[in-house]
Amino acid sequence: MNDEQRSKIVLKILNKTYPKTPIPLKHRNIFTLLISVLLSAQCTDVNVNNVTKNIYPKYNKPEHFVKLGRKKIEKLIRSIGIFRVKAKSVYNLSKTLVEKYNGRVPKTFEELEELPGVGHKTASVVMSQGFGYPAFPIDTHIHRLAQRWGLTNGKNVVQTEKDLKRLFPKKYWNKLHLQIIYYGREYCKARECYGISCKICTSCYPKRKRPIKTKKA
Repeated sequence: MNDEQRSKIVLKILNKTYPKTPIPLKHRNIFTLLISVLLSAQCTDVNVNNVTKNIYPKYNKPEHFVKLGRKKIEKLIRSIGIFRVKAKSVYNLSKTLVEKYNGRVPKTFEELEELPGVGHKTASVVMSQGFGYPAFPIDTHIHRLAQRWGLTNGKNVVQTEKDLKRLFPKKYWNKLHLQIIYYGREYCKARECYGISCKICTSCYPKRKRPIKTKKA
């Protein structure tokens, strides 16, 4: 079985398992989606949602965060990992949006990736989930699963993104990214499946008996 055949199996199982894919990060607008994605680095979506549910009703525009200032932002997001670094990014990002983009989130990869604290993955999520532009955000979980399922050799996240974009039609990218995340959390967990017990792993590799080692992102 080659990677194209495996990709068809993956798509079929994911579409059956997750016909609908709600965005896991709660947000009120594209700006708050951007902030939530930025806060979610090295942190669970649940933790981010727990923190932002008390923030977004009152603060949901770049102007609000500029007015708050860095120290107050730190207090608001204190329970999130590396909160000082993230508070600095949130403040500088908001300032840039106010000064350069009239408080609006830009709609291109290039402009998004120039914003403080925003990398390619964050930009991809915003382009995909915020603007509906075809993108395939790759985080450490998708990188791990794509290796387990034989869709990439796992050299790095750049290679994984390239491989997945080659294997799956563009019209599926936005939904597929979320489907993979949901499936990984529920069925193909890092320390439970090991590439040998979930439906996708056993369908793609019916003869695999030993746990598979994946390369880190």
